[in-house]
Amino acid sequence: MSDEVWMGYLLHHEPSYTVVQSPFVLNGQRVFGADSDATTLAVAALLHRLEHDNVSAISVPEGIDASSLSAATGVALHDGDAEEEPPWEVLMSDEAIVVVSQRGATVEIPVFDVEVEVDVEFHAALEAAWGQELSENHVSQGAYVSRAQYDEAAASRLQLHGQANEQGVVWPPRFSHVVDGHSASGMRLQRCGKVMTWTTLSAAGAPSEFSLRAPVLGGVSTVLLALDDGPNGVFLMVDDEESIIEMDARMELVFRRLYAQEGFVRYGLKARAIHD
Repeated sequence: MSDEVWMGYLLHHEPSYTVVQSPFVLNGQRVFGADSDATTLAVAALLHRLEHDNVSAISVPEGIDASSLSAATGVALHDGDAEEEPPWEVLMSDEAIVVVSQRGATVEIPVFDVEVEVDVEFHAALEAAWGQELSENHVSQGAYVSRAQYDEAAASRLQLHGQANEQGVVWPPRFSHVVDGHSASGMRLQRCGKVMTWTTLSAAGAPSEFSLRAPVLGGVSTVLLALDDGPNGVFLMVDDEESIIEMDARMELVFRRLYAQEGFVRYGLKARAIHD
């Protein structure tokens, strides 16, 4: 029905399903980008689906971080003990392809002519670095975020939930319903903003959370964005695109892998240049 580039991925939309594919190819197979996996593709597909349909609940296969997907989209996970079948489901492929589909829909995987070839050595080195990070014994020497802490703040962080009052918009939201002496109402911020300033750290100067991958990537970049709804925020740039960062450049926030500790991935929002 329609094809587009969505959050850095290739997307095909049909009335009953949405297909998201990685643009990267290695030896004729679709592979994940530097900070992508099946969960990031599934979140992108579901966010696009939510612009067209009400998805009340969804079933998720093994290989996808179900709690992070739900936190990033606000969609409830299907109760496996429930008698009724879930109205929507996530389907995975052997390649870097994910489908969000109505239950029982017939899905046809499209063939995209966009193929970004990946360097074999680069891909192998990055996969090895992620493998080390995902070891249950790996703990960063820098900021430590437990699974409980990550889950507690995930929804407000990943969905850009803010608080608004007469003084403006606060993000991330505060636990109190009062901001600066005024009652605040909740709001979901737009995922776009412009660059106010940026920093690129060399591999040697990168925080320890990224010490295994930074040498492969050639460093990491962060940007301070003025979000369209008011607040400012600091975000990592996506790892799988080389963008020229400049003042007032337009950026969108997309769901990506940040780093891994103790056997699970911490996901977050990263900045991606908007190409007109």
